[in-house]
Amino acid sequence: MKAGTVNPPILHLANFDKTFIFQTDSSDIGDGSVLMKEDESGVKHPIAVVSRKLLPRETKYSAVEKECFAIVWAVTKFQEYLYGKEFVLETDHQPLQYLGNAQFQNGRLMRWALALQPYRFVVRAIHGREKVTADFLSRYPCESV
Repeated sequence: MKAGTVNPPILHLANFDKTFIFQTDSSDIGDGSVLMKEDESGVKHPIAVVSRKLLPRETKYSAVEKECFAIVWAVTKFQEYLYGKEFVLETDHQPLQYLGNAQFQNGRLMRWALALQPYRFVVRAIHGREKVTADFLSRYPCESV
């Protein structure tokens, strides 16, 4: 256990002068998110991580609903870092690229898109293999809070 705290990746302190990078993922059993910063050499370092198990009703959501809900849930967990500051949301779920400017027929997605309006973020599409930490956290979530 001690080796996990002194070997990379080690959590870094937040630097509010830099843009935060936020990755999230949802699986059939949980949600996982990681807040990161990028150093001068382009390496991303984790600042904070969160995960949760899905409630029984949430396991019935469609894939896009699970992914969107994971973003909304994690943004509220990291709001001390993200509110009032532009950040980058990295996702591998293509429909979420249009989260800020889409008109949803689905009531849940519409409510969640409205909940994200106070935040300023840019959505960046990435490959699933680039968000290993969020993916791991969604598949092995901690207890629901």
